[in-house]
Amino acid sequence: MPVKLTINGHAYEMQLEARTTLLDALREYASLTGTKKGCDRGQCGPCTVIANGRRINSCLTLAVMHEGESIMTGEGLANAQALSLIQKAFIDHDAFQCGFCTPDQLCSATALIDEFCAGDASAVTADVRYRPPQLSDDEIRERMSGNICRCGAYPNIVAAVKTVAINKA
Repeated sequence: MPVKLTINGHAYEMQLEARTTLLDALREYASLTGTKKGCDRGQCGPCTVIANGRRINSCLTLAVMHEGESIMTGEGLANAQALSLIQKAFIDHDAFQCGFCTPDQLCSATALIDEFCAGDASAVTADVRYRPPQLSDDEIRERMSGNICRCGAYPNIVAAVKTVAINKA
């Protein structure tokens, strides 16, 4: 089937089998290998991308379901001139070790901050009627909980997200 996607701002037209996951389309057809296959069951997070502004596990969805959508991967967060704020914060806070999960952590953190700024609550938000004035460590950990880091860089990831969230909110 023909599938048209905008990935990291670039138009892609692919011929895919209907059963091709978005993850496989990104890796095998668009050659964007930052998005990784971990468990292939949506439990670990290396397949996290941003589809039309919301983060999703690309291993759990078919590419044809995202026809015409805008997909952002870890490779698309920076522009030609500079890293994104969250990428800079990850470097400043040494929020990665082996790097395997870094693209998905960055996508998830980017979406997390946008969700927070939009007033979206999490499972640990004290009063879901009001957005907290800033993200607490508990809020960040809860909102990042779908992304596993085998190296255990969690404290540094939380610090990086908090730095950007404070400046953006």
